[in-house]
Amino acid sequence: MEIANVFTVIAFIFCGLVLLFLIIGVINLYFIDQRQKQHPVLRNYPVIGRARYFFETIGPELRQYLFNSDNEGRPISRDDYAHIVKKAKYKRDVIGFGSKRDFEEAGYYIRNSMFPKITEELKMDRETKVTTNKYLLVKEPLFTRRKEHLEPDESLAFLLDDEDAVVIGKSLKYPFIVKGQIGMSAMSYGSLGDRAITALSEGLAMAKGTWMNTGEGGLSDYHLKGGVDIIMQIGPGLFGVRDKEGKFSWDALLEKSKIPQIKAFELKLAQGAKTRGGHIDGEKVTEEIARIRMVEPYKSIDSPNRFVEFTNLPSLFDFIEKIREHTGKPVGMKVVIGSRHEADELAKQIKETGKGPDFITVDGGEGGTGATYQELADSVGLPIKSALPLVDHALRKHGVRDQVKIIASGKLYSPDRVAIALAMGADLVNIARGFMITVGCIQALKCHSNACPVGVATTDPNLQKALVIDEKKHRTANYVISMRKALFRLAAAAGLDSPVHFRSEHVVYKDEKGKTWSLQEIYQMIVEKAE
Repeated sequence: MEIANVFTVIAFIFCGLVLLFLIIGVINLYFIDQRQKQHPVLRNYPVIGRARYFFETIGPELRQYLFNSDNEGRPISRDDYAHIVKKAKYKRDVIGFGSKRDFEEAGYYIRNSMFPKITEELKMDRETKVTTNKYLLVKEPLFTRRKEHLEPDESLAFLLDDEDAVVIGKSLKYPFIVKGQIGMSAMSYGSLGDRAITALSEGLAMAKGTWMNTGEGGLSDYHLKGGVDIIMQIGPGLFGVRDKEGKFSWDALLEKSKIPQIKAFELKLAQGAKTRGGHIDGEKVTEEIARIRMVEPYKSIDSPNRFVEFTNLPSLFDFIEKIREHTGKPVGMKVVIGSRHEADELAKQIKETGKGPDFITVDGGEGGTGATYQELADSVGLPIKSALPLVDHALRKHGVRDQVKIIASGKLYSPDRVAIALAMGADLVNIARGFMITVGCIQALKCHSNACPVGVATTDPNLQKALVIDEKKHRTANYVISMRKALFRLAAAAGLDSPVHFRSEHVVYKDEKGKTWSLQEIYQMIVEKAE
């Protein structure tokens, strides 16, 4: 009994001390807030005003999980995010009851056929199969963790038939032959951590028939690790193909071109979210990244707005020609289109010079990035559904469409978006943020800070440990396979035996009043009215 009384007294004293310190702390904060000169709210409402800043800080999370509807969130809505995760995790994306799309709003629709193709009529590679792991959902209770388990799953890879394969640089010594129309857009090692790049490389290789773009940060061992086909991007900073003085190195280029996995090179003139040179914060520039890029470690990197090696289209084409001759491999260019005139001039120069890229990556202004400025991301460069028809039309107008392939990118992370892009003129499609989600991205919007909470867009080893490569690589593969399967499903609904046959006549546009236009009519309006 005496021992119990002693503990009671000790507990009472402890609680009293805690309360005392709390009161002292509040009083101290009161006078600090009242005297500071930075925040008017805290001067007038000491201590209590701090609640405002607390809720302001956690506002994005509150909106993401509680207040935004399924279709409101940006850059990617909760609904779109969930569809990506379901494809990657469960290899399926079936919905019940009905669509959540607002059919009163204007938008594009895929024209269905009265006589769709049946599965047996689809023209695809029926031999190549892929075995991955997927989750089987057993039960999803309200208050405890969902019950699910991993199981192996074998399915077709849903690749194009050999006759329909997309060939880039057909006349070259080493053409790039692609049997899947969806690949990974440019994401550099440094912007993403080594575990994320490795998981993506291994997952894409597992899915077969696809590719990954290195981004302008140079080629790393992590890009190569899975054995997937590589498009090596070269930006104005020349990372990976420059000498110690920062000038272009033809020897370094030749060395890279000898790597069998590298199937093509891409000159990055611009990116949708940042029509300027790239940026990476110093915290992300580890010694390894500095060695790959040939820069100083732990110092922020800003590559120039443009290449110094060329100043106009003729000199650009000469540079492309020299790279092509030096490597024997296809060379493309990544652009953001700003006007009809720009697209027309590009195609005209290809026709007149007989030179130019083997492929053009058209990046829409809605594209993502690890770090950029708000005004560039919001207002510079046309969105993909405006830019893509301009480029396709210009190439056809000048009779050079057959020699140049088009890769489209800009929030094309669902099968219907991909199909519409193909109908608008794309041959292939790049996806970046969709793949980030497959390896764990939760849209924390901290890519630029090196503080990604799930270890994707960070080089911090303590944060990267959250990303388990052997689990996430399967999700990446599942996402690609599910997307390709859905593309064939959409093609069948449109009466086509393969998604390579999507054309402008297979898409219609409906306005808010219910009036419809064919894509050809929209196409013409975009071409005529674009400035």
